[in-house]
Order: sequence, then structure tokens, then C-alpha cells
Amino acid sequence: MTNVTSSPADPAAPVIQITGLHKAYGQLEVLKGVSMTAPRGHVISLIGSSGSGKSTLLRCCNLLENSQAGDILFENEAVRWKGQGQNRAPADRAQVTRFRTNLSMVFQQFNLWAHMTILQNVMEAPVTVLGEDRGLVEARARDLLAKVGIGDKADAWPAQLSGGQQQRAAIARALCMEPKALLFDEPTSALDPELQQEVVRVIKDLAGEHRTMILVTHDMRLAADVSDHVVFLHQGVICEEGPPSQLFGNPQTDRLRGFLSASMAQ
Repeated sequence: MTNVTSSPADPAAPVIQITGLHKAYGQLEVLKGVSMTAPRGHVISLIGSSGSGKSTLLRCCNLLENSQAGDILFENEAVRWKGQGQNRAPADRAQVTRFRTNLSMVFQQFNLWAHMTILQNVMEAPVTVLGEDRGLVEARARDLLAKVGIGDKADAWPAQLSGGQQQRAAIARALCMEPKALLFDEPTSALDPELQQEVVRVIKDLAGEHRTMILVTHDMRLAADVSDHVVFLHQGVICEEGPPSQLFGNPQTDRLRGFLSASMAQ
């Protein structure tokens, strides 16, 4: 692999670029040479049936999963690897930490720490991981909780919040790291329809701010509303991709037409 030498500060550089990514669990090949780019300020939605590789691709972006082949670049800086195939792993742990602190992930399950208040949850990583001043972080955390509509819940415990409120707290926690990109893995699928809309509104607001986001979702309406680019994965390969108007308005493949028909019928 040839390391890319362009300046990471180049505003034209994609925040994330993936080329020819392969990922397998034993004999099960989940990603089969996937390539994807997330330009700065763009929202990329990953859609497809369960098992198509969407969440695995997202976790590979954040180096929560090791891929067996292919390149991953963050602002034109390539991940450095050691080993090959199933033995491949990042070679530079400091690089992994630096990448992860700039790629905040919001999971399907909220993963809030039950023994901390909502404010403490949001503040924890910037204070302990980044070593930022506690007073400055607290001010930013309170602003973010207000931004996602739960400013009055700062001193509450996670168990006292609804699922929608907990997910909004998780989004505030991700934002408090001031990341270069937000990665969402099915952020609404654990919620009932009414609570889903609370989270959808926050994601739409973030998209309106031109934040770089990669969104794995089964919510086709959300993908259509917020995305600059939609990627349809099927059995570990990109079957079709393009602007939402094209994928949802004029799908080119039978696989995508069938998927959309089944999704809309739910």
C-alpha cells in the first residue's frame, strides 16, 4: 500500500475514503471489495437488507473492526497496517486513537454510563481522553444538550430518560468530541415510532449544518431527506449508489427495486 502524502488540512480532501475493502469472519465474507468516499460536509447513507454489510462497513471506518484488505484514509492519511489477511491489524495505536477521536459513533443502543448523570456522560470523553479543561467542556456539553432538546435533563440519570432522550444524549456526547465526522449505526431502530421522530429531527438539523455524516439506516424517508449520496449494499458489494433522487426515484437494478418495495411495505 502506498501512503497518500496530500496535506490532511486540504479542505478538498474527503474526510473518509475507503478503497477495495474486504472483511471476513472466518469463511464468511461480509465485505467484498467495497469502495466509498465521504466528502467534507456531506451525508452518506448506507442502506440494504440485514446482513448486507452496512454496519460492518461503518465499524471498519472507525477501526472497531479489522479488515483483511483494502485502504482506509482519514483526511488523506492512510491507516498503517501490519500483517496480512486474517492477521492484518493497525500498526500504529496512536494513529488509531487519533482517528477514533475524530470519528464519533452513535450506536443503535445508547451505551450511556448508568452511574453518571447525562451531563457527566457527555463530558467524560473530552475531559478524560482529550484532557480538555473541565469548565470549558461543561459549557459546551450544556449547549449541546440544549441543542438536541434535553437541556433540562443535564442532572438526570440515564434510567430516568426515555429511549429517544437517551439517544439524543448519545448524540450530544458524540458532538462534544467535536469530531470531523459522525457515524450513525441504526440510531432510531431501537425506538418506537414516536420516539424515532425526536432523533430524526436532531439528525436532520445536523445535516442542515453540513456536518460530515455516515448513516446506516432502515428509514428510507430519513435517507431520502438528509443524504447527499446513498449507497445500497447487497451481500457485501455496492449494488447501486447515487443521489437520493436517483436511487429512490429511479432505481436501476431489480435488487434495489425489490428492497425498496419491501421497505415501503413495512
